[in-house]
Amino acid sequence: MDPILIVGLVVAIALFFDFTNGFHDTANAMATPIATGALKPKLAVGIAAVMNLIGAFLSTTVAKTISVDMINPGVNITAQLVFAGLTGAILWNLTTWFLGLPSSSSHALFGGLIGSTMAYFGAAGVNFTKMIEKVFIPALFAPLVAGLVAFTATKVAYWVTARSQAERKAKDISTGRNKFKVGQIFSSSLVALSHGTNDAQKTMGVITLVLVAGGFQATGDHVELWVVVSAAVAIALGTYAGGWRIIKTLGTGLSEIRPPQGFAAEVSTGVTILASSKFGFALSTTQVASGSVIGVGLGRKGGVVRWNKAGQIFLGWVFTLPAAGLVGAMSAYLTMQGDWGLIIDGVLTAAVALAIFTISRRNKINATNLNSEVENASEVVLSARQIKAAAKKKKKADAKASKKSKKKGKK
Repeated sequence: MDPILIVGLVVAIALFFDFTNGFHDTANAMATPIATGALKPKLAVGIAAVMNLIGAFLSTTVAKTISVDMINPGVNITAQLVFAGLTGAILWNLTTWFLGLPSSSSHALFGGLIGSTMAYFGAAGVNFTKMIEKVFIPALFAPLVAGLVAFTATKVAYWVTARSQAERKAKDISTGRNKFKVGQIFSSSLVALSHGTNDAQKTMGVITLVLVAGGFQATGDHVELWVVVSAAVAIALGTYAGGWRIIKTLGTGLSEIRPPQGFAAEVSTGVTILASSKFGFALSTTQVASGSVIGVGLGRKGGVVRWNKAGQIFLGWVFTLPAAGLVGAMSAYLTMQGDWGLIIDGVLTAAVALAIFTISRRNKINATNLNSEVENASEVVLSARQIKAAAKKKKKADAKASKKSKKKGKK
């Protein structure tokens, strides 16, 4: 097959991955402002799309992590290898999006590329030292850092606005905490901006990688302007086109998030991702946002962790990279068979993607069959009100059971 045709195909599928990244992840940036009523859903998704577009132009450091650091020097990268990695990432991304499973588009991409590289060259092909430094360690610590910052910010916000019931009644004033909704417009925009800065760069890195592999670019230490523009547009369009599927389920799990908490979560998420982008760390926006939401849940008085729920989310995070890697490796073995294998891999990917989109339009969307990862994270922490409601419900059920038991005893 003509090398130009293969490179063009890989560029197209990379932009499609960028599009799926947009509707899979970016709506999470607007989860908390929608839940608190700071922004209407339609306006929130529009702002997210615009901020993603702008964010993609701010840096290319993360792109170089993929195009330069990911694969060991001397390894002969081919367009077929990159194609296989992308198909693995896309298939896993779409499947988890449809099923509502906790996942990361970023880790799906890295998993798919690592899987295809290992299928072609074995473990020696992957620069695991750089992957540990730029991907694995940040993935472990970034959600913890964001959660700690969000926890502290929530404590400070509630302390600053604290007023006793007597003071509020005497002065006829409120706590003023609803004013944080105004701040959420800017803080949620910061999250969307940081997502575009970090995640759009991953697609830029993949395209640069395949341009080098095809001989259209000498080295991967810079990103062409047309690559930046196309990646920015693709992720922005994906955000606006697909965010609705996630947005429709928001408001239940996040119903306990208040404006001060939402503001704290968004600021901590945005700052963490922007700082990581500066150093070339490839993060998962959903993981960082989830860490922040858990942090603000604990920061509000009376919050209690549901460790079983937290464990489920953690397993989802851990499982994504190897699962996408397995799909990427399977795609790689197909592409190794020559042109016909590459064609079959592409046709299968397109067919599965079309089937998922078709079925998703038929299925009713509700909280039982689809949750965003940020919404799932909000359910990790039970608020004081939820704890009291559960205790009241249990007490009522116990009283009813006791009464029923006494009636049976009399008989």
